[in-house]
Amino acid sequence: MRNGSIPGTRGRVRPLTLLGDPALHAPCAEVADFGPELVSLVEDLFATMYAAQGVGLAANQIGESLRVFVYDCPDDEDVRHLGHMVNPRLVEADGVVLRGPEGCLSLPGLEAGTERYDHAVVEGFTAAGEPVTVHGTGFFARCLQHECDHLEGRVYADHLKGLRHRRLMRQVARSSWHRG
Repeated sequence: MRNGSIPGTRGRVRPLTLLGDPALHAPCAEVADFGPELVSLVEDLFATMYAAQGVGLAANQIGESLRVFVYDCPDDEDVRHLGHMVNPRLVEADGVVLRGPEGCLSLPGLEAGTERYDHAVVEGFTAAGEPVTVHGTGFFARCLQHECDHLEGRVYADHLKGLRHRRLMRQVARSSWHRG
């Protein structure tokens, strides 16, 4: 982003891709072109994330099958983490496994207790092609793992087993947005 501008102010809000859309269930492609289209995509991701009141958003959640995500997420100490990642790789996920409530803008209004590590490290690039490494703990670590999952074609529901998974799928089936 240029000159400390507020992310998303130049972007447009795009429709969210909802659970069941094939775009959410296929791995995303690596970004090869670090040009103005990528900067616009990042701006659109921020604008859409803020409009939907989320803390993270992956490109396939707005129908773009590219390895890009944005975040504006607090950690457990209420420190704000704001940024974006292009071609991210989850290089560490370790520490204590915690089950906590997890939601997703592609499953609006729903959440389920999902197990995630409380520490994560992601390496990637900025839209300008600069290498970046992001360390997250607590809720922010959960966010980083969640967004990296999206780029691999997974949603948090894929981590659930047994009763938790069945309960969430029943809620999806009853939701107003589900195309059953």
